Amino acid sequence: MSKDDNSSHEHRGMNVSGLRRSATGFVLDREDLNDDPVAQFEDWFRYACETVAMDPNAVTISTVDKHNRPASRTVLLKYFDETGFVFFTNYESTKAQHIDHNPNVSLLFFWSDAARQVKILGKAERVPAAETLKYFLSRPRGSQIGAWVSTQSSVISSRALLEMKFQEMKDKFSNKEVPLPSFWGGYRVVPEQIEFWQGRRNRLHDRFQYTKQENGNWEIERLAP
Repeated sequence: MSKDDNSSHEHRGMNVSGLRRSATGFVLDREDLNDDPVAQFEDWFRYACETVAMDPNAVTISTVDKHNRPASRTVLLKYFDETGFVFFTNYESTKAQHIDHNPNVSLLFFWSDAARQVKILGKAERVPAAETLKYFLSRPRGSQIGAWVSTQSSVISSRALLEMKFQEMKDKFSNKEVPLPSFWGGYRVVPEQIEFWQGRRNRLHDRFQYTKQENGNWEIERLAP
């Protein structure tokens, strides 16, 4: 076997174990926490908006398919309140198909600069059409047209096809309002459990978990790091 033949079987990869830092985040004690996890999230989110350079509302949503295989992707949180956390997507996308099969999802916010994470477990449900329309009308026109163009998650032959379809839709809706696609809308993740993770030195992180009780109250427990 030649030297060239040997080199073709070399393993590829990197040892990244040396990429580490000792987080020096804030102290997080029980007395620091709001009894309402949504109010606590709002406090952390406002801080993230002040300190995260780009997309503090970016959140990883994890779903499972009909074979119980997990899948994760990043979406943008658009608003939240005591009823849940809302994002928008194509209702024919892979994530939507997963949610239709199993509404149990996980949301994960990671704000590296603050050494903070928030994990939310809950059930995803479609928001009412009127609520979706209100948000859709607030979007930039290009984003409205884009919602009509992409058959999200499906295989396409080229980028040029997308650009062509975008121009077709742009011409179709020229000088008129872009209507809401019937296959596009929002999901609200209704939380059942919310964990706040604060990075600390020596991997001794502070973690507190809120769990919704049957009476509607939230139980708060400290978790080991």
